[in-house]
Amino acid sequence: MREPEFRAMTTQPPAEPPAASSAESESAALGWLVRRKGGRLAAAEEAEFQAWLAADEAHRTAFARWEKDWHALDALPADDVRQLRANLARGKAETHSAPRARPWWRGLAVLVPRPAVAAAALLVCGSGYLAWSHWQRQPVFTQSFATARGQQLEVTLPDATRLRLDTATRAEVIFHRERRELRLAEGQTVLQVQADPARPFDVRAGPLRITVVGTRFSVRHTPGVPGDRNVRVAVEEGRVRVASAARPPAGEGAAVELTSGQQVDSDADGRLGAVSAVSAAGIAPWRDSRVSFDNATLAQALAEFERYGPVNLTVRDPAVAALRVSGTFDPRRLDNFSRALPQVLPVRLRAHDGVTEIVPGK
Repeated sequence: MREPEFRAMTTQPPAEPPAASSAESESAALGWLVRRKGGRLAAAEEAEFQAWLAADEAHRTAFARWEKDWHALDALPADDVRQLRANLARGKAETHSAPRARPWWRGLAVLVPRPAVAAAALLVCGSGYLAWSHWQRQPVFTQSFATARGQQLEVTLPDATRLRLDTATRAEVIFHRERRELRLAEGQTVLQVQADPARPFDVRAGPLRITVVGTRFSVRHTPGVPGDRNVRVAVEEGRVRVASAARPPAGEGAAVELTSGQQVDSDADGRLGAVSAVSAAGIAPWRDSRVSFDNATLAQALAEFERYGPVNLTVRDPAVAALRVSGTFDPRRLDNFSRALPQVLPVRLRAHDGVTEIVPGK
């Protein structure tokens, strides 16, 4: 994986499988785990187990690790379970062809009551599947990004995917061996995802999961802006799938597919609205230092401007705050917005105490 163009980065190497020097502890830990899962231990056996745990910190660490992996194995896909059972059957055949003492855990192969037992027996047979599975789940790249108010950032990730982050945006990128993910905590981003069918790219934003293979699209998730707790996804090129992150999907309308020129909003609970056309301003006018409003309240417009820098405009009258505005503006030139307000709304500007208040017109 090549180095990303963004240099201020940190990577997290994959966890390695247990070292050979700890193999005895690992094997014993798994042995105790399978025995305990197989039924209640006799008092003497339980005492022996507790003594084994107390004898060495490595014992406790190994047991905790395998117990965690055991629970994870219950969610294995059916294909993986079949593969485990096939491997276990081959291990049994090898045992019969070379007579030797049969350890106690060989008997588990006869029953295989659930995927975890099959995998545990296979591991004790020497395959190391659980260690490999744990290693496979570790991220191969992680990086967090944050922009300050008024700042934007462009990043090229190790897979050649390009991100552009708007002002006041926080995001985390996590790459695994079989999938890629961006978690958008707050703000706006445009992604140009490098196509890789073997590793889909997911974006998690509030209640939504957006899945792509290769495309260019934008995501807005600004729960800190008053009256704007929705998540918006807009596609400029390609195709994306937008779905509620709830499992299972939260009923009708929980997922849609967007193509070029389409967008969709969700509410704070992940319920999707109707698919609509991207506005003439494009999927992300902020790339060109523009903010666009379509029948937004004046209060919402001021809150949006505040994301980019000090506004020095205030509104106290609820009726004035509820007035609607539309248009595209440069957040760096609020003087233009201020001059336009009295011409399009029944308001006037009154300066006092170092700020300008928007009040009802005469």
